Order: sequence, then C-alpha cells, then structure tokens
Amino acid sequence: MRGKIVAMVLAGLVAAGCGAPAEPAAEAAGMPLAPSPELPAPPVRHTPPGPSCAVVTGACASLSLRRAWLMENGVAVRSVPMEPGGPGQPTPVGTFRVAWKDRVHRSDEYGDEMPNSVFFAPGGIAFHAGPLDRPSHGCIHLTEEDSALVFDRLPVGAEVEVDR
Repeated sequence: MRGKIVAMVLAGLVAAGCGAPAEPAAEAAGMPLAPSPELPAPPVRHTPPGPSCAVVTGACASLSLRRAWLMENGVAVRSVPMEPGGPGQPTPVGTFRVAWKDRVHRSDEYGDEMPNSVFFAPGGIAFHAGPLDRPSHGCIHLTEEDSALVFDRLPVGAEVEVDR
C-alpha cells in the first residue's frame, strides 16, 4: 500500500509540474523559439524579378532580356525596357563605371541625337533615349522618360553591369 501512495504522490507532483508554465530550454539559453504551428507564418516580402548582377547601387542590364534595372542598396528599384546594339555593333558585356554624362548629346560618329546620355563603357557606349524597335550602335536605348530617370539617378562613378 505504501508503494501505491508514493506512486500517487509522485504522479500528482509530475502532473502539477506539467500544468505550470515552464521556461523552454531554448528560450532560457537565449535562442529564438521555432514558430508555433498554430500561428500564421509572418508575411514574406516579395521583390519583383530582377537582375542577377553584383551591383549594389547603380545599374544592371541584360541583353537577352532586353531590360535594365536601377539598383539601390542591392534592390532593383526600377525595371525598364531597353534596346541594345545589334549583331554588327554589340553592346559590350562586363562591369563598368559611369565616366561622364551629357543631357543634350549628339554623336560625332553617327550624327544621331543622344538625349540623356550616361556614358559607361569605352567607345562612347551610353544609356540614352532612342527607339526601342531598332538596335543602337552599341549603346543602350531607353524611352525618353526612362533615359531621363537613369540620367538623374546614376552619378558619375556609379557601377554598371551588362550581361548577356
């Protein structure tokens, strides 16, 4: 009988201990707790599809996607359509820096107007306003509005990465 009473007392103590709030071992150790399955997961921040380039703040361009992106703190903040150079005069691929800018530029070589020119690669290669239905002479054509935005947002020295 004595063994039965001891067992009942022990069972009561264990039950009382289970009902009392206990500090989880992970929390006591300063580790974050796993999310509860009953609680909804926190919202996930979705960012628009963007470039796969290493530029943190500057611009990226994909010749195959015919898109350019303005980058700020590693996030694509603006995606714009673009038209690169054609097969005979391709846009160079690589990582460059904006060398200089000219709001109202005319090509000495071709005589073409190049509004909002942001020069970033050797040979006079720039982002500038131009038709999106006709290849450039190696530059990156943007709409008038998008070229003005790129001109305003890319300072001299900003990084530009162009990939295939």
